[in-house]
Parts: sequence; structure tokens; C-alpha cells
Amino acid sequence: MILVTGGTGLVGSHLLYKLATTTKNIRAIYRRAHKLESVKKVFSYYTEDFETLFDSIDWVETDLNDIPTLSEAFNNVTYVYHCAAFVSFEPDKYHQLRKINIQGTANIVNLCVANNVQKLCYVSSIAAIGHNKTNDIISETTEWNPEYDNSVYAITKYGAEIEVWRGTQEGLDAVIVNPGIILGPGYWNAGGSGSLIKQVYKGFSYYTHGVTAYVDVWDVVAIMQKLMQSDINNERFILASDNLSFKEFQDKTAKILGVVPAKKEASKFILEMGWRLDWLNHKLLGKRRRLSKQVAKTARTKTFYDNSKIKNALGFEFSAIDNSLETVCGYFMKDQRKAKPIA
Repeated sequence: MILVTGGTGLVGSHLLYKLATTTKNIRAIYRRAHKLESVKKVFSYYTEDFETLFDSIDWVETDLNDIPTLSEAFNNVTYVYHCAAFVSFEPDKYHQLRKINIQGTANIVNLCVANNVQKLCYVSSIAAIGHNKTNDIISETTEWNPEYDNSVYAITKYGAEIEVWRGTQEGLDAVIVNPGIILGPGYWNAGGSGSLIKQVYKGFSYYTHGVTAYVDVWDVVAIMQKLMQSDINNERFILASDNLSFKEFQDKTAKILGVVPAKKEASKFILEMGWRLDWLNHKLLGKRRRLSKQVAKTARTKTFYDNSKIKNALGFEFSAIDNSLETVCGYFMKDQRKAKPIA
């Protein structure tokens, strides 16, 4: 039996689709029933028989911190893909991030050890990789610096990795993948690449020259499966097709969508003022944080990631980002035509 956590998310739903088309005995956990519609939506992009495929999965309603029901989900499980996570860069969400990302992962690791699971694949993030003081390319060997001004999300994803490494010391075979921004369809309001594409379509006011890594969701899924089927254990891998500036990403996406890209640059001064005003609105008016100090810094930081380790380990070739964007934007426009306007 294969268990997938976070099955209603972007990576989890695409992984489940791939598994369900090739494998039997798949179990997935979910927290809220209405999120299951997102999975059906993703499946429907790739097959007309999505209901049958969806029903072939053993769905279990539980929570990463609900030990009794989570324990039941581990019955007869031999392989675990841990995709579940809480993604937020809002500083006031730190304790919630810790509970889900760190404690939740600790629970998964503990149950893997207790149930003699053969192998665990944990979906981390490039956010959990260390930062260089120089502009050197970042690799898996770049050390985490706790004194760096890391985001709350990065801190908790790094903490989750520590729990996985603890599990390997207790006899668990595990691999960790650290994807960049994942490009995939169906989650236009979920805060990831889908939201970025939607914002480009609606019109960004500003662009920045910060650089980060991007990767196709199907590349992430393919690598996860290949690693789980390999003899590779106790390693982590950066998953990145290419490093693009945020301006490049906006320009490429806008061109595909047929809209005008942002024309004004968000300078350091604008970003510094922006996160301070955002903080003030949060404190005085109780509004949710939209631009933290760390996010503002990331927007203008040029961070380049090295993908050679996974390419050499598996002989893997990543999809071209231009092709990925064409595909994902195509699904976005298809959804846009079906239901106007997209909220």
C-alpha cells in the first residue's frame, strides 16, 4: 500500500493521478471534504474518466496531528509520499506552521518507523536550503544559517527536514526533494504559481529583478517516483528546471496570456515602505499580512539554484520552463473561458 499525504494539493493531486493510472492499492489522506473537488478538477484535465480514477483511491479523512486516525491510515502501508504542508509567509502564522510542518512531519516519521515503512519521500522546498552571503550558486551542500533573516515558512520546512533526518537515524530510508516554485494547473487561488499566473492575467502593478527557481509539477512527480524506486536513500535533491527573475516570469506569462506585463519596477525603497505599511495595517486594522519583511527581501534577491545533483543521480532532464508555462497558462485560459470571471 502506498500512502500519500497532502493529496488535495498541487503536487499530491498530480502524484495521485500518476499513481492511480499505473498502480493499485493507493491511499490518500485529506482534512476537508470540499478539497477533494480540487483533485477531481486536476484529474479532469488529463482524462474524461476522472471519477473512476478518483474512486480507485482509498481516501481517509484525518489530520497530521490526529494520531489515532492517522495511525489507522498507516495500516499495511509500505511506501509514504509526504506532500502535506501549510504554506504561509505571514509571521503571525508561525505557531500554526510549526504545528503542521514540523510536528506533523514528526508524526509521519514516527509512524513510518513504528510501521516498518520501507521508504519515505518528503516534499520540502528550496526555502529550506541555506543562503550564501555571496552570489554563488546554491546547492544541497549550502549550509543553513539560523542567523539569516529566514521566513517563518522556511524555518518550519527546515525543521521538518530535521525530523526526517532523525527518522533516518532510527532506521527509516528516506529521500527529500526541494522543489522551486512548482508550475502546474488547477490551483488558481492557492498562493502558488497558479495565483501568480492569475495575478499576471489581472495585471501586476510592479515587477522586481529578484531571481528564484521554477520547476514543472510533472517533473517533481517523476523524480519522486524514480527516487522511491531507486536504491538512493538519505539524500536530498534540489528540483529546478531553470532560474528566472520575477520580471522574466511575468513577461513570459503575460505574453502567453496576451496581456500587458508590469511596466514599473518595485525599487528597494518601495518594497521597504511596502512591508512596513503592511505591518502597520496588520497591527492597527487586523488585516492579514500580504508583504512581510522576508518576502520583500526575496523579491529583490537574486538566488540561483544548482540542479546538477538530481540530473546526475537519475540522468534526468527537466522540462523547458517555456513549455511548462505554455501548458499551464493554456489550462488557466480554458478555465477562464468556462467561468468568467475567475474570483
